[in-house]
Amino acid sequence: MRIRIGILGYGNLGKGVEKAVTQNEDQELKAVFTRRDPASVKPASGAAACSVEDLPKWKDEIDVLVLCGGSATDLPEQTPRYASLFNVVDSFDTHARIPEHFAAVDQATGDAGKIGVISCGWDPGMFSLSRIYAHSILPDGKDYTFWGRGVSQGHSDAIRRIEGVVDARQYTVPVEAAMQQVRSGANPELTTRQKHTRECFVVAEEGADLARIEKEIKEMPNYFADYDTSVEFISAEEMKANHSELPHGGVVMYSGRTGDKKHVIEYSLKLDSNPEFTGSVIAAVARAAYRMNKEGQTGARTMFDIAPKYLSPQTDEWLRAHYL
Repeated sequence: MRIRIGILGYGNLGKGVEKAVTQNEDQELKAVFTRRDPASVKPASGAAACSVEDLPKWKDEIDVLVLCGGSATDLPEQTPRYASLFNVVDSFDTHARIPEHFAAVDQATGDAGKIGVISCGWDPGMFSLSRIYAHSILPDGKDYTFWGRGVSQGHSDAIRRIEGVVDARQYTVPVEAAMQQVRSGANPELTTRQKHTRECFVVAEEGADLARIEKEIKEMPNYFADYDTSVEFISAEEMKANHSELPHGGVVMYSGRTGDKKHVIEYSLKLDSNPEFTGSVIAAVARAAYRMNKEGQTGARTMFDIAPKYLSPQTDEWLRAHYL
């Protein structure tokens, strides 16, 4: 029997999860749930589109509900609520609030006999695993994370809020010289500005004050003020032609020592589509959540708690023969 998946939210991430599920022979997408008019949502897979209000009616029809809302306001409310009905998986990525989110999901899932895996994706997620493996193996060391080159959707949205801006894309770009310092085993102390630069491509309203817009971008606290930032004004046509995709990626490096010997561990991702890759990670975690709950596990989990074999559709025997 295939694992029955439901998706709550049909934006970029929801569509990425849908693509991943349709590629997995042991999973099937039962329905997509939306706060919009379901008649306006047409899942590419042909799955049913339903109102979020209908979710309780699907309690016995879905094995794992994947929550694809935003971390700021959606997931803190949605994940604990629906964990009382389903096994759930989310991609909550507000790092400072992970402990309180975990606690809320843990209470909801434990009371309901369900399992909830939070903060799944590539960071937090796959990068988190790279850090914990490296720290465990080389306790005398230091980790470094470089993101990009890739589109930051949050920073792009921040630019679009500036008066006179029609559209914008912001790329986070790692500084190659800083990466080479880490690869050398030097264990450098790097400032925010030394690790990343930010490239901004902006479509402005006709007649807008371009100098003012550029100044507002470069001086924006928490987004650009701490970085070397470039701003290029382009046409809407150029934006559509050259900046319509959502690539991302990055590198986790760990530089450690054993006695007088230096060791560097490196894990990197180069992603054509951030939401599609994240969706693929989530689909694998949904498989793990289903299996773990079938074994009687309940409560909140993170990717730290999942044995690798639970993520794979292959048998233990196959994994030992091919991957060990």
